[in-house]
Amino acid sequence: MRDFKKFEVWQLSHQLTLKMYTSTKNFPKEEMFGLTSQIRRSFASIGYNISEGSGRNSDKKFANFINIALRSSNEAENQLILAKDLEYINENEYQNLSE
Repeated sequence: MRDFKKFEVWQLSHQLTLKMYTSTKNFPKEEMFGLTSQIRRSFASIGYNISEGSGRNSDKKFANFINIALRSSNEAENQLILAKDLEYINENEYQNLSE
């Protein structure tokens, strides 16, 4: 069994998720059950899948969860673009988060 906390990619995804929670605090209240919730879940899902996959007993199963995390990353990136285009975050914050 792998220790997911030792993976740099998990550490980075966790830090990014924390930043997204902070950033989305200022989203409009009407987005609480829309984009706010969805963007938080998408970013958190990256780390969730890395940690779940690390507990699998084969490299093939672990790789599957890494692929799911990658798909969550793509979804989260799209939602970040949407948040920028809706002006919920500014260009500077978008650049910071997307790096």
